[in-house]
Amino acid sequence: MKPKAKVLVTGGAGFIGSHVVDKLILKGYEVIVVDNLSTGKKANLNPKAKIYSMSILDAGLDKVFQDEKPDYVIHQAAQVDITRSVKDPVFDAEVNIIGGLKLLELCKKHGVKKIVYGNSGGAGSGEPQYLPVDEKHPISPLAPYGVSKHTFEHYLDVYAKLYGLRYASLRYANVYGPRQDPYGEGGVVAIFCHKLLNNQVPIIFGDGNQTRDFVFVEDVADANVLALTKGDNDCFNVSTGNETSVNSLFKMIRKLTKSNIDAKHVEPRKGDIVRSVLSNGKIRKELGWEPKTNFEGGLKKTIAYFKKKN
Repeated sequence: MKPKAKVLVTGGAGFIGSHVVDKLILKGYEVIVVDNLSTGKKANLNPKAKIYSMSILDAGLDKVFQDEKPDYVIHQAAQVDITRSVKDPVFDAEVNIIGGLKLLELCKKHGVKKIVYGNSGGAGSGEPQYLPVDEKHPISPLAPYGVSKHTFEHYLDVYAKLYGLRYASLRYANVYGPRQDPYGEGGVVAIFCHKLLNNQVPIIFGDGNQTRDFVFVEDVADANVLALTKGDNDCFNVSTGNETSVNSLFKMIRKLTKSNIDAKHVEPRKGDIVRSVLSNGKIRKELGWEPKTNFEGGLKKTIAYFKKKN
């Protein structure tokens, strides 16, 4: 029997990356993880995956490609802190643009068949001109993070044209689920779950009527696996197409955690998008992907994870 292909996952110990690794192993792929563990955690990592603890900026990455000879690369490693990107745009670009470029050079050098890129949907489009945001929506980021994440998409396109390196760019909506970081400016779902389970008061910026499109992490992982063999040289939104306000999200989590704590409203955050929802018509049609997890089911799984961690 022919062995299944080998996939190198950058950021494979992180929140989204580790779920991608789980799905790949389930499908019989051999998986190599490159993660500097700055935000990723060894505890997230599937024991069947082989890990190299290094940054995508590390010169030693060439040897990893040489030794492992991956067929495919799934690129999830990134500088994801929007506030940090504003304070230190050079660092943000070093990781998200230069790090990505170094990875592309290695893909080209070592004959990788295809690269799948974990991109951000909302950060690139800025305040939407129309809803739902589709893949043709103008790019108008509100922070350096949105610029760096989107810039790499152009490089992917150029490498496809110049060298025939196939790619798929997956533009994520607001991903939530188990293993998400509830600290810093991590996902609002993780923060609300963690706070309410620990009897702490969650903070809502502004009036809480701002909306987001929340997509479950396991569905996002499925999209990554599908994109290895479908949808060449194109970008796809990975979303539910459903708009949920932060207030209604809070009410749902409060009900599911059986908490009676109220959120505290503070001044709105500068640069926060008021409404965000992404169209998923293209990925449904071209990759045959759809979100399988309903919102309440996904929230229950997430709460169960945080309860276990407590």
